[in-house]
Amino acid sequence: MKTMTLTLAAALTLCGSAALADPAEGRWATQPDDNGNSGIITISMCGDRLCGTLTESRNASGEAFASANAGRQIVWDMEPRGNGEYRDGQIYAPDRDQTYRARMDLAGSQLTVAGCVLFICRDQIWTRAD
Repeated sequence: MKTMTLTLAAALTLCGSAALADPAEGRWATQPDDNGNSGIITISMCGDRLCGTLTESRNASGEAFASANAGRQIVWDMEPRGNGEYRDGQIYAPDRDQTYRARMDLAGSQLTVAGCVLFICRDQIWTRAD
């Protein structure tokens, strides 16, 4: 009976850990873009990868405004690789109206997000907004 209980407990632990949230999930405040605008990106799991949606927009003065990009998926297809690394994703930059290959690196409450063309990348550090 003791072996059966331990086996059941181990199985439940393994099943439960699959349902845990990814550490990058949540709300992230972006740095200002080329136009001085910033936003809140809500990152969540989309299947087995991460995606992020623009849920709030702020102008250069920090005031909320109705952006045409509100509700738009800004980050998608970001593959969790462990140790805070996310690769092989895409990111849309509203200030440039362009989509780039992307990667993310999580360290504590900071998420470094990079959009790349060939070997040239533009990084932003996002901070946890939760």
